[in-house]
Amino acid sequence: MAFTGTEYSAFLALGTAALFAGFIDAVVGGGGLIQIPALFTTLPNEIPATLFGTNKFASVFGTSNAAWRYARRVSMPWRTTLPAALAAFAFSYLGAAAVAWMPPELLRPLILALLIGAAAYTFARSDFGAIHRPQHTGRREFVYALIVGGAIGFYDGFFGPGTGSFLIFLFIRFFGFDFLHASAASKVVNVATNLAAMGYFIPNGHILLGVALLMATCNVLGSLIGTHLALRHGSGFVRKVFLCVVGLFIVKFAHDTFA
Repeated sequence: MAFTGTEYSAFLALGTAALFAGFIDAVVGGGGLIQIPALFTTLPNEIPATLFGTNKFASVFGTSNAAWRYARRVSMPWRTTLPAALAAFAFSYLGAAAVAWMPPELLRPLILALLIGAAAYTFARSDFGAIHRPQHTGRREFVYALIVGGAIGFYDGFFGPGTGSFLIFLFIRFFGFDFLHASAASKVVNVATNLAAMGYFIPNGHILLGVALLMATCNVLGSLIGTHLALRHGSGFVRKVFLCVVGLFIVKFAHDTFA
């Protein structure tokens, strides 16, 4: 089968977007800020559900690779991460169902306020996430992990953008992780939410498999670069990327809310 020049250009654009998305996702999350607009711009005739399904398929491979690489080099806080991931998996279904009775756009002002608050808090406290000092043990840690995972899972199923960044902030704020450990833990939870979403999209045919495979390959390549830099440069590097990505989210949400 021969491809036209336009199709090659579309594949190149989507592959490049997936590469950068994989890099951002591997460090702090937020690759959807790049990948989803690229899909909607490049494939305007496809229905949104198909584009979201394609995005989730591509993302889960890069995120899984990042989770695996972090687990090999970082002491993973599994007692916090696994309950959070299980709760996120379950509640992402509820979030997807909630779209039917409450439009996601109603959340935009609230999410914008939360992003501004997270950025201001992180910027004001130079020691925030600098040292790994895990807090809580036993039942309290388990309960907090379920709450954080459930809330983020619901949000990811319902709306989605910024899930990884919110996870990192919450893991630092409530569990005392540094940025590197928080980023590592967030990847496991993100894999769970992506798998839950794919459990809906793929059986219902909402995926462009050829495009998804191309983007998944590029996403994994970006993930390799992102995890390498994060592991090499540590929490200080992750903190800087976190503030940059959250800043971009604030600009985007402000534009979408008030434009």
